[in-house]
Amino acid sequence: MRYRKLDAEGDYTFGNQQADFHRDSPQAVAQAVRTRLLLNQGEWFIDTAAGMPWATQVLGERTTGTRDGAIKKRILGTAGVTQIDAYASEFDPSTRKLVVTVTITTRYGQTSLSETL
Repeated sequence: MRYRKLDAEGDYTFGNQQADFHRDSPQAVAQAVRTRLLLNQGEWFIDTAAGMPWATQVLGERTTGTRDGAIKKRILGTAGVTQIDAYASEFDPSTRKLVVTVTITTRYGQTSLSETL
């Protein structure tokens, strides 16, 4: 698995040849998970069914029961992820931010990530 690295602002990195890529590593899979979680359903013009169902299953009224399941399903559907070892989410209604912290086992090893969505 080869994934182009992202900089601090979430843009692709360029100019360092092969150093601009994650290759067959847990970090490559973690970045794939992150970008899959950030893709809003309907945002990708090639496949409008792809993406996270933020509006219908994660955020909004009456989504408490579907939120974690939708996120876990998206994570487990990522290439290279074999299992979720630990998962936690915390929603702050005053700031309207959802923080997801997950530890996953990939085919290259274990990694953790925490994402504010």
